[in-house]
Amino acid sequence: MDPIRNPFAPGAGQRPPELAGRERELQAFEVVLQRVARGRPERSLVLTGLRGVGKTVLLGELRSMAVKHGWGAGKIEARPDAELRRPLSAALHRAIRDLAVRHRAPDRVEEVLGVLKAFALKANKADAKLRDRWQPGIDVPAAQGRADSGDIEIDLVELFTDVAELAADVGTGAVILIDEMQDLKAPDVSALCAACHELSQSGAPLVVVGAGLPHVPAVLSASKSYSERLFRYARIDRLDRADADRAVLAPIEREEADIEPEALDALFDASGGYPYFIQAYGKAAWDAAPADPITMKDVQVAAPEAEQELAVGFFGSRYERATPAEREYLRAMAELTHGRDEGAGTSDIAVYLGRKPSSLSPARDSLMKKGLVYSAERGLIAFTVPHFGHYLLGRADD
Repeated sequence: MDPIRNPFAPGAGQRPPELAGRERELQAFEVVLQRVARGRPERSLVLTGLRGVGKTVLLGELRSMAVKHGWGAGKIEARPDAELRRPLSAALHRAIRDLAVRHRAPDRVEEVLGVLKAFALKANKADAKLRDRWQPGIDVPAAQGRADSGDIEIDLVELFTDVAELAADVGTGAVILIDEMQDLKAPDVSALCAACHELSQSGAPLVVVGAGLPHVPAVLSASKSYSERLFRYARIDRLDRADADRAVLAPIEREEADIEPEALDALFDASGGYPYFIQAYGKAAWDAAPADPITMKDVQVAAPEAEQELAVGFFGSRYERATPAEREYLRAMAELTHGRDEGAGTSDIAVYLGRKPSSLSPARDSLMKKGLVYSAERGLIAFTVPHFGHYLLGRADD
């Protein structure tokens, strides 16, 4: 098969050629866009799921939908070592620019940009040198007395309110999309919840769409007890068999090629229905096939190559971030679960390693901060990366 025509595209956040199995989420967001534009109240949205299920891709799709509806839209990726104020300023700048195209009062747009600049200039307030070097790129004077108190919770409420009012002027709304939401610092989570709460009470046309690991709801709830009612949570999971087959068949058929049913079976078994894995195995199978159609033998020949690529780029890059003590903990999880995608008991891990549970807490907590594991439920810890246990069992001892 011609590798130039290979339709599959494994990559972090890269849109697959066929976005299968996400119709429900897309339709739900379409309802949100139309309801908010009509002045109807709607909760902000949080997408949760393991690595490789397509949360980032879905965020991008939702952003495109918002832009098509004339909304202002900005997207950021939270980082554990960074505060929210600076990246959020850039995202809101983009959203305001989207709205400015339709707004008939340039002075009003500049007024909101001035408030945004005042908010942005409070970034990195603890580091005066960094603050002096960084400018938000907003060519209007900073406003005074609005969103510039230095208290992120107060400032964010005021800024979101002004951006929402600007969106209301043109009869649409604004959306801020936040990827890796679990990495937000506690004060930023609190401020974000407070701002969303204020906006929901007033019916202002601004919504937040977050995406993160399965424990994001617990992170939000720990910050504000009302977050359970403030956000609508949608679990993004692996694809069922029908959608997984469509994710493979549709791109192949658009290239006027074919794949045998047995090969589809083999691809589903190898990928487990996880979208990222479907792209990795699909790409390898296409390249391995000497002729059309793709056969089960082609998939079998391609599997080691796909697994090697995943071992380096998907699993290995994460494993290398772990310390020796953390790797010991990860391996114990894998051995207790026999490589399956399920949780392991924290007390069982301690018994398995012959250690006291308290002595393992630092390793567990560090792995959670690195986004490698999460607390599936009380007393259970699970991998954030599907098939990670299987990968660990296949590794040679370090």
